[in-house]
Amino acid sequence: MTVIVTDTGFAPDDWTGRITPLAEVTAEHSAVDLPADADPAHLRALLPTLRMIRIPFGSFADGRGFTLARRLRLMGYGGRLRAQGHVLPDQYAMARRAGFDEVEISSDLAARLTEPQWLARNCWHANNYQARLRG
Repeated sequence: MTVIVTDTGFAPDDWTGRITPLAEVTAEHSAVDLPADADPAHLRALLPTLRMIRIPFGSFADGRGFTLARRLRLMGYGGRLRAQGHVLPDQYAMARRAGFDEVEISSDLAARLTEPQWLARNCWHANNYQARLRG
């Protein structure tokens, strides 16, 4: 079982559709798993039809998913963007700033990294040095 983390805390997964592997995705699919080593440009033509893109994080030390999320948002993707896997509460603000809407973690990880730890980082707009520099 998985837990979805949002700005309001833990929630059950409300996505009921199939999430298609990148190698199988076509215009008929509404959700895709985009591996961390994939080029998001391969999805450019499908972005208007995709309702969700899920990017796996195999390790909390692998930041490629943050770059993918930012690139997808810069390409104009406006759908649901989900980080999945080994994301830590300390990375939540970065995930939100990169463009993720939510984080999917295992119930085991949710038992170790509790909801209050995630909620302590839900003010992802705060302490944004880049915004302060832009004035």
